[in-house]
Amino acid sequence: MRVVSLVPSLTEAVTASVPGALVGATDWCTHPADLDVVRIGGTKNPKVDRIVGLAPDLVLANEEENREPDLAALREAGLDVLVTEVRSVPQAFRELERVVAACGAPARPRWLDEAEAAWARLPEPGIRRTAVVPVWRRPWMVLGRDTFAGDVLARLGVGNLYGTHPERYPKVPLQALRDAAPDLVVLPDEPYRFTAEDGPEAFEGLPCALVSGRHLTWYGPSLTEAPHVLARALRAARR
Repeated sequence: MRVVSLVPSLTEAVTASVPGALVGATDWCTHPADLDVVRIGGTKNPKVDRIVGLAPDLVLANEEENREPDLAALREAGLDVLVTEVRSVPQAFRELERVVAACGAPARPRWLDEAEAAWARLPEPGIRRTAVVPVWRRPWMVLGRDTFAGDVLARLGVGNLYGTHPERYPKVPLQALRDAAPDLVVLPDEPYRFTAEDGPEAFEGLPCALVSGRHLTWYGPSLTEAPHVLARALRAARR
C-alpha cells in the first residue's frame, strides 16, 4: 500500500498505524518529527504532478483542509482519494478507524483505543466557562459553528461564544470580541502562532489560555493526551 496524505493529523495517524505505507505528505506534516517522505506542497496548494508521480494507491484528504479543485484534479488523474469529514470528537474516531483500515492496518491500532478511552472517561465539567477562540489575526478570525475544536473545548467545559455563528470561521472585529465578554480567550499556536507576546495583549483584562494547536485541532494520536494537555492549559488561565 502506497499512501499520500494531504492532512497533517492523518499523516501522524497513518505513520503510527501502518509503518512504511506513507510515501508523500505536505510541508505542514510535522509529526512524527523524523518523518522522511516526499513533500508535495501545502494543504491548500499541493503539487498534483508530484503526487501523481508517486503512484499512490490512496490519497488522504479532508473536506475542510483541502480544496475541491485539487482533489478533482487528483481524481481526474486516476487516483483514489479518501476525503474525511471531522466536526466532533466521536466523528474523529469513526473517520480515523476508516482511514487506517483503508491504509491497510491489520487491526484497530492501540493508540486509537487509548484515545477513545481518554475522552470517554472525562468527567462532566463542574464549571462551564465561555470563550472566544481566535485562529487568526490581521484580520481577527475565530472559531464559529460546527467545528472539531469547538466540540473539543465543549467537552472540557468551555463553550464557544461564536458557536452559533452562521459561519464556521467568521471574521470578527477585535472590539466585538472584547465586548462579547468571554470568561477567557483561548489562543492556539496554529494556524496562527499565538504566543505570550503575540495575542494576549489584545485582550487586556481577560484571562488568556495559550494552548497547543495540535492538541486542539488535530485528530490522530495526539487525541490520547489532548484532554490532559488542554485541561491543564485552560486551568492555568483562570482568574
